[in-house]
Amino acid sequence: MLIGYARVSTTDQDTALQLAALRKAGVAPRRIREETASGAGPRVVLEQLLRDLRPGDEVIVYKLDRLARGVRDLLRIVDAIDEAGASFRSITEAIDTGKPAGKLALAMLGAVGEFERDLIKERAAAGFAAARARGVHIGKPRLFNERGEKQIASLFLSGRYTRSELARMHKCSISTMRRILERNGIDPGYMPPMPDDRDAA
Repeated sequence: MLIGYARVSTTDQDTALQLAALRKAGVAPRRIREETASGAGPRVVLEQLLRDLRPGDEVIVYKLDRLARGVRDLLRIVDAIDEAGASFRSITEAIDTGKPAGKLALAMLGAVGEFERDLIKERAAAGFAAARARGVHIGKPRLFNERGEKQIASLFLSGRYTRSELARMHKCSISTMRRILERNGIDPGYMPPMPDDRDAA
């Protein structure tokens, strides 16, 4: 059985082109599932379609971007279709998993997607390394600058304040305070001697 799927986003409300292409491909109007969902939102109709598939069914879409949000999402959906014993066809890209050439095209698409993800990771890692080499801090911004951290370390070394007290004073967590002190060469287990005036108090 041929099953069509048409999706529009909240900014694109016209399914006329998709519906016309699906009907021309032989999908009966009552077998076309329409959905309005953004690229990032849940696709309830699609997920229900996948659950209802039976062996021998064929899911048809006008374009790949109407079905999936990216290569990884596409492969997940096509795997679900395949596990149900059904096949998939995209009209615009001429991909038909019911044929050997279609399966090969999908496999190549997956390989290209994996290659693209690896390149993105590699570029990101190189960018982070270059930024660190320039002295740029990567991650959450620090609560205190270098001078402020040295002042905190001096207060701790004076023996007048514990890590917990300093954390409360500066409105940060105890783990953040430990990292500040460690960055200033203070061992996590070190406790400075308490001054005489505090001891007396």
